[in-house]
Amino acid sequence: MRVVTTAQPLDVQPTPLALLLLGREADPKSERGVECPGDLPSPSDPDLVARARAAKEKLGDKVFILGHHYQRDEVIEFADVTGDSFKLAKDAAAKPEAEYIVFCGVHFMAESADILTSDDQKVVLPDLAAGCSMADMATAEQVAECWDVLTEAGVAEQTVPVSYMNSSADIKAFTGKHGGTICTSSNAKKALEWAFEQGEKILFLPDQHLGRNTAVRDMGMSLDDCVLYNPHKPNGGLTAEQLRDAKMILWRGHCSVHGRFSVDSVNDVRARIPGVNVLVHPECKHEVVAAADYVGSTEYIIKALEAAPAGSKWAIGTELNLVRRLANRFAAEDKEVVFLDKTVCFCSTMNRIDLPHLVWTLESLAEGNLVNRIQVDEETESFAKLALERMLALP
Repeated sequence: MRVVTTAQPLDVQPTPLALLLLGREADPKSERGVECPGDLPSPSDPDLVARARAAKEKLGDKVFILGHHYQRDEVIEFADVTGDSFKLAKDAAAKPEAEYIVFCGVHFMAESADILTSDDQKVVLPDLAAGCSMADMATAEQVAECWDVLTEAGVAEQTVPVSYMNSSADIKAFTGKHGGTICTSSNAKKALEWAFEQGEKILFLPDQHLGRNTAVRDMGMSLDDCVLYNPHKPNGGLTAEQLRDAKMILWRGHCSVHGRFSVDSVNDVRARIPGVNVLVHPECKHEVVAAADYVGSTEYIIKALEAAPAGSKWAIGTELNLVRRLANRFAAEDKEVVFLDKTVCFCSTMNRIDLPHLVWTLESLAEGNLVNRIQVDEETESFAKLALERMLALP
């Protein structure tokens, strides 16, 4: 006999995390999504480009639009300057006449721009849900707890924090307060060299791969010199002896885009494209970096392709928007540029900044409505700026 039951409605209450991911709640201490008030234009609106141009023209010199390399083409079209996160923050600081800095990137980048620009300038992020999974992997509370672990192990006084640019303002402030510096993927080696002049050990936040690759590949250390601190395990999953023996204490964080590339990806592209040059970002895993021909930041990647001879072939291990843009650019010079992995790999949070959000932002500003301002509190800004200034003083 077949029994038929009637489903009863479930009284399910969404968790705070679920609401956060849906963009219905805000967490000021997190990189993740927050509410975006107001109605966005439809993505299918055929007048979006014209509306963006009109709003930008109305704002004139009052607005300065920054476009990160990983942004969509439809957004890059309206950027006054393009670059990596630190270059763009410096570009904003060099434009004091601009009242509004519209940062087409992610949250930590807008924070850095706010730290480096004047008090009269207002930094705006078109979609407040554009965070960074890597930056989210190290919270201020977790890092403070880690420092307590290092203190209990008797190594905190010998340890200098070095934080990647891809970190929240809170983490940059912790770094500044504890005598450390910030680094980019371009100057990580210089930052580590400086730090080792100040102390015996480095706490590298939050990207384990950049820290490991710089220490081992660029500075000649061994993998045994590195230990991995896991903030989700008691004492980071490490013994006091391991902490005392280590030179590099790497935070267990990574980039969700660069972390997906594998040695199989490298081997596969070499089999498919004879003579291909494999060029990857240092946020990739150590074994991928070891298997590649060239390793460097986004700016390095662009310059390498600019200098490459006609007829050369390149497989690039970084975000797909940039790779696709480079492939189109250099096709006319008879340079073949392909994505290292077979599957699509956009940065999902970068891609939250789209043309509808940009139009909404520009039209709101043109109407005198300040939206989505990113503002770092004075104490955090003071210590974060100290860490950034130490980086700027590197040779």
